[in-house]
Amino acid sequence: MASVPIIPDSYNHVLAEFECLDPLLSALRLDSSRLKCTCIDVSKRWLALGSSGGGLNLIQKDGWKQRLFLTHKEGAISQVACCLHDEDYVAVATSLGLVVVWELNQERRGKPERIYVSSEHKGRKVTALCWDTAALRVFVGDHVGKVSAIKINTSKQGKAAATFVMFPVQIITTVDSRVVQLDYLDGRLLISSLTRTYLCDTERQKFWKIGNKERDGEFGACFFPVGKNSGNQQPLIYCARPGSRMWEVNFDGEVQSTHQFKQLLSAPPLPVITLRLDPHYTSSSSSPQSLSFPKLLCLTEHCVMTWTEKGIYIFLPQSVQVLLWSEVKDIQDIAVYKNELFCLHTNGKVVHLSLLLVDRCIERLMRRGFWTLAAKVSCLFQNSIISCRARKNLPLDKLEHLKSQLDASTQQDLIMQLEELISKLEPLDSACSSRRSSISSHESFSVLDSGIYRVISRRGSQSDEDSCSLHSQTFSEDERLREFPAHQEDEQVELDNVSHASVTVEADRNETFLPFSIPLSFRSPSPLVSLQAVKESVSSFVRKTTEKIEKISTLHISPDARGRQEAKDEEQLQELAVNLVASPQEEKLLEPPSCQLSEEDHLRDLKAATAEAVAKLQDPLVLLEPECMRRVLQEWLVYLEERFGSKEHSASSVKTSKAACAEDQKAVLEENLRLDVAGGEPGDKEQSNTLECCPEKANTDGTCVSNTMYEKNTDLKGPLEQCFQVSPPCVIAPAVQKDLSELATLCFELRVFSARGDAGQSSDGCLPLAASSTLACRFMQSYFFLLDLKRLKQCIITMYAASPEVWETYIAGLKELTCHSPVALAMENEDMLKILKRLHDLGPWDDSPLLLVHAQRLYEKFGETALRPLIKFHPSISPSDVKQLCRNDPVHFLAYLDSLVKSKPEDKRPSLLRSLLQPESLRLEWLCLAVSHDAPQRANTVDAEGNPRPRSHLFTWGYSQLILLLIKLPADFVTKEKMADICKSHGFWPGYLFLCLELDRRIEAFTNIAHLDDLSLLNEEDGSLPETIDEWKLLLHLAQNHSTASPHQGSQNGNAVSNGSAACPDCVTVENVALLLVKALGPNRALPLLQECGLTLELSERFTGVCEILRIAEKRQRALIQTMLERCDRFLWSQQA
Repeated sequence: MASVPIIPDSYNHVLAEFECLDPLLSALRLDSSRLKCTCIDVSKRWLALGSSGGGLNLIQKDGWKQRLFLTHKEGAISQVACCLHDEDYVAVATSLGLVVVWELNQERRGKPERIYVSSEHKGRKVTALCWDTAALRVFVGDHVGKVSAIKINTSKQGKAAATFVMFPVQIITTVDSRVVQLDYLDGRLLISSLTRTYLCDTERQKFWKIGNKERDGEFGACFFPVGKNSGNQQPLIYCARPGSRMWEVNFDGEVQSTHQFKQLLSAPPLPVITLRLDPHYTSSSSSPQSLSFPKLLCLTEHCVMTWTEKGIYIFLPQSVQVLLWSEVKDIQDIAVYKNELFCLHTNGKVVHLSLLLVDRCIERLMRRGFWTLAAKVSCLFQNSIISCRARKNLPLDKLEHLKSQLDASTQQDLIMQLEELISKLEPLDSACSSRRSSISSHESFSVLDSGIYRVISRRGSQSDEDSCSLHSQTFSEDERLREFPAHQEDEQVELDNVSHASVTVEADRNETFLPFSIPLSFRSPSPLVSLQAVKESVSSFVRKTTEKIEKISTLHISPDARGRQEAKDEEQLQELAVNLVASPQEEKLLEPPSCQLSEEDHLRDLKAATAEAVAKLQDPLVLLEPECMRRVLQEWLVYLEERFGSKEHSASSVKTSKAACAEDQKAVLEENLRLDVAGGEPGDKEQSNTLECCPEKANTDGTCVSNTMYEKNTDLKGPLEQCFQVSPPCVIAPAVQKDLSELATLCFELRVFSARGDAGQSSDGCLPLAASSTLACRFMQSYFFLLDLKRLKQCIITMYAASPEVWETYIAGLKELTCHSPVALAMENEDMLKILKRLHDLGPWDDSPLLLVHAQRLYEKFGETALRPLIKFHPSISPSDVKQLCRNDPVHFLAYLDSLVKSKPEDKRPSLLRSLLQPESLRLEWLCLAVSHDAPQRANTVDAEGNPRPRSHLFTWGYSQLILLLIKLPADFVTKEKMADICKSHGFWPGYLFLCLELDRRIEAFTNIAHLDDLSLLNEEDGSLPETIDEWKLLLHLAQNHSTASPHQGSQNGNAVSNGSAACPDCVTVENVALLLVKALGPNRALPLLQECGLTLELSERFTGVCEILRIAEKRQRALIQTMLERCDRFLWSQQA
């Protein structure tokens, strides 16, 4: 019988689908390509489904019967929200930005009717709807950040009120970016935008920003009502943060703590119980998940639920636990009610899931007759079933009945697994199990490593329902953590010191003077760890490392024992020791025992030095001081160069001392060490050959190279001709390899390339650029097998951007590492599409530098055409990587960047581009590239005086969309000024005008609009319409001067129509500006201003006629308003009477 992975007993909840809604969607005709479901919401009674055709289907959950169908001619339904406290009302948002509120009239059995239509967000995309929890009020948020409230006046309040009294929409606020989620509770509105979360007291009209740190992207937030047993405790707020984090916030908007779920999400996903697929569970853990939670929804009393494109995640935020996560792909939206989840997928399908205890799920499957699925779930979750709590709901007789319903001929394996589960259970009527049952009703127990059962009391547990609740489980887990703090801390210290598991440190708390957020394994994850604990951790690590080294050294045997490798089983430890110290080179097999002893001494010294260096770096006084870290690394580098950097030195010395004793061997080692310190870099091929042929001359030659290195600024051609050390020269234990890799990478990041103080190096470790680049290249060649390739790439991009030879050396090492890979071999004969398909099939790459070297080969062979398909591999290949690939042809990088941005939907492009601009200085660099390529000639956009040529803003720019995105992203004042100068110097006038208005340089904007001779640039939406009388006077003056100079400008630009002609209604002329002034201020205010400027003589009869028409319209509108006010006044007085 094949073994089936069993889910641990810590998981006792599951998501289950008991009924398929596909027939319902088919009956509603929402399963076709022309018509599909676009939004979803749920209440106690209704399931609301909005469609792309503008229809809203309201289905009664009891029996899944369609009761109502509401039609809308205003476009497709984009959002829907049911009123939870009065289910007779539902709000709908359409694709045109209109919000429609319906009264269903179910109590009076009347027809549904529209009671309000709001056009406040017309022309915008409504992104969130939310009902007040007590009053009939709807909150609306759109994609530009505007939030409004609609106060509903219903027919229950009287028809007359709806006819004569108008209740306007209240504007709550306008936030800085698109509204992602709205939530309301107890008089407070929660607004989550792309950058931060806001808390609004709608009664007192007060607003708070939650937290100080912004974010970028879709992150949700929700209120978290506390449980019924929590007394008068106020509700909490949970706000999603980058990197699988959540802020816990009190009801006053103050951040209390940050919860990190990244490491907890490394557990494997639980299967979704459904009839569509057999439940499958993989026990192997995955890597920690760094996720962005687009929405947070409160599920049941203790859970917060969210989802991503990968799956559904349910948390217990108060105890910082992951209840479960399951893989469910392509989710567009989820609506929840109590423990029910209704998932809307991107293809329009709807799935109904329920969050249940495992035993409840199995019970329900058995009641519905799904025996096979119930048996499979029982076998998967047998650890939870064996627990006393689950056995109350699934006793032996139920499991026996389940086994009897299976087919013995076709399901023999499943029956055997079920029998194995039953055999682990004891009858509940036995004395032993009775005692355990009485204990389990009020207590929980855990099994220690020694086999002892530790019983923990559950205070306040009085019923079976309480023991099954999430609150009871969370409480017992918290107590269990408090019961054994010392044991857990000791275990954590041991894990940290022995396995050196990397601890992720939040970016918010990183030290600014440590480069690249170094993921040191010895940083403590807890801010409460004292210096005494650090000291004990260091001592423990040094002691254990020394014991391991001594143990390995005692197991060393001579090469004669290699012929007896398969003779006896007890010689396996000796074989392991031989393999650890043996070199892959054949000539070392012929060396005498004394030579191998010298080799082992070198490795033992390196291990001891590594342990000592790690211990020193754990000292906070060293860790927080880069200069002290450099000194520690230089001391350690002596042993690394001795063991791996100067093999030729060691070989020549050993050959001359074959018959020497142990003291002579020690002297040889010390002499080699002295030669390494005095000599040049060990990676130089020519120097090594000289040392091997003539040991007596080594010291002299090495000193000469060292003294002249910085003066000559040696070209990179020498280092590149040298072979890379891409694999270890001997077998290294994984733990030692990890520590060596950490320290070697730290050396590269801190520019510690030699064990001695380099000439020309300052006190802070800085070297001349050329010298530092040369040393970096040689360091990579010598120790490429030890370096962390991801951190190495980031370091090169950040610190060696001006030294292309360092990047070339890095790529050369990667090519050497992958020279025999299938992709490299296929590069010779196959075409580009086949190679790209092969790369895609080998994924996922997860930021692997190996993908980068394959992209380099593609670019070298196929040129620019190979760059555009690389957008499929984002973010494994980032724009900074592509920029390094094609640094000699920046046009190629620009085409890639433009394709990458355009590959995303239009509303997601700004957030994508903002995530790519790290560091912020890239914005100006990319903007200069975009305005310099595929652009009009500067002479066509800028005249001799530096002013815009008329209509030159209408020229086509190849990268205009990318330029405008770069300009419109949030930036500081200085950066915007620099971008404005770039746009002006290149003649990109749309961007320059936008930045002038952003920088409040309105006079400059109006001057350039007059030069551009396009009145359509003055519009209220862009904020370019004059706002004060002085601005109107300035614009009229500019128009007058422009009209005088228009014949000259028109001839320059080749325009046959003069600016003052009536054939150009959008030209900047005095009359056109005057008409715009009349429309904005009214004739009565505009005419005195024109007379004051002395411009009435230049106006035509057409202008006079337009003024008269506007004056009549204004008079009639005023009379109409007066009439309406009088009617309202009479009605209100009549109601009082």
